[in-house]
Amino acid sequence: MRFLHTADWQLGMTRHFLDEDAQPRYTAARMEAVGRLGQVAHEHGCEFILVCGDVFESNHLPPRVVRRALEVMREVDLPIYLLPGNHDPLDAGSVYRNPAFVEAQPANVHVLDGKEVIAPVRGVELIAAPWFSKHPNHDLVGAAVEKYAAGPAEGVVRIVAGHGIVDVLSPDLNDVAAISFGHLAGAIADGRIHYVALGDRHSVTNVEGSGTVWYSGAPEVTDFDDVEINSGHVLIVDLSDPGVPVIQSQQLGQWRFVTVREDLAGPQDVERIFEVLRELSNKERTVVRYGLTGTLPLVDNARLEAGIEQLREVFAALDPWERHMDIAVYVDDEQLVDLGVGGFIADAATELNQAATAGEEDARDALSLLYRLSGGGK
Repeated sequence: MRFLHTADWQLGMTRHFLDEDAQPRYTAARMEAVGRLGQVAHEHGCEFILVCGDVFESNHLPPRVVRRALEVMREVDLPIYLLPGNHDPLDAGSVYRNPAFVEAQPANVHVLDGKEVIAPVRGVELIAAPWFSKHPNHDLVGAAVEKYAAGPAEGVVRIVAGHGIVDVLSPDLNDVAAISFGHLAGAIADGRIHYVALGDRHSVTNVEGSGTVWYSGAPEVTDFDDVEINSGHVLIVDLSDPGVPVIQSQQLGQWRFVTVREDLAGPQDVERIFEVLRELSNKERTVVRYGLTGTLPLVDNARLEAGIEQLREVFAALDPWERHMDIAVYVDDEQLVDLGVGGFIADAATELNQAATAGEEDARDALSLLYRLSGGGK
């Protein structure tokens, strides 16, 4: 028996660093990912799809986003089970109670409200731990497991669907809503549950190397690669042998959020930055934030800025990571001569150079602009 484990679709998500051209393409990509994961599920003989929370970005989305999402799910043509998470909890204003959802909900899409054990296919039980508010005051997954503490009948495979942080991964030791890994491990050892499908963590994660407690990660990237180390995947879960789940991670996402950190000291380093950026493929679906430090002559800094300005046009986004930007610019006498200016402007350039050397960012930027506008170096 196989099923597809996924989570954190967050349909309707926007990213502040995407402009009016890139944002619609990113929005469409998240919707298209649902169709692709349906294809993956069919290719691997999965019998249903389990979405472990945060299907939607929030409970307050335009009706067209909800209706389009449901249409894509309908076309998947497999049973799809949706677990409300912290972004889309099953509260009074839930998207799952919204007329746009209720009226357009296809027969193959089911919302897990946790009221009872679900049997998605013969010989399989599904226990769900949905969120009913954004701030639960206890371990929802642990409570769901204990609700059916007697365990399944002989030969029945039991899956638990949850959302949230597992305590062994949480930096907050006092998080009352954290999922207890020890509790899950005990229930697995007792044979009361066989696989725990989780959402909330956007990187594929096998918790404590257990083999039975997994985060699927998000199917499309939502953050930079130093935060989401292994995002853009779904999991194909084979429970033919309940005691030994076989997990296969499948790459699905088409977008990348890349962090570039470099220390610069001269023209060869500037060229290296250009080479790194040029070698990135699928630039129209790649977001880059760059953090640059070091010391550069004015001419090299001007070339760096001009080159990045040109490359910015081909990326989905290419922006400085401000808190990791620290370039000191200096100007020698030869470069000041290259400016080809005199009188008041030359005096101003000398004053800007002194301020830039002292670390004033505005002075550095002004001096670089002056150098570029004057055709310095030509």
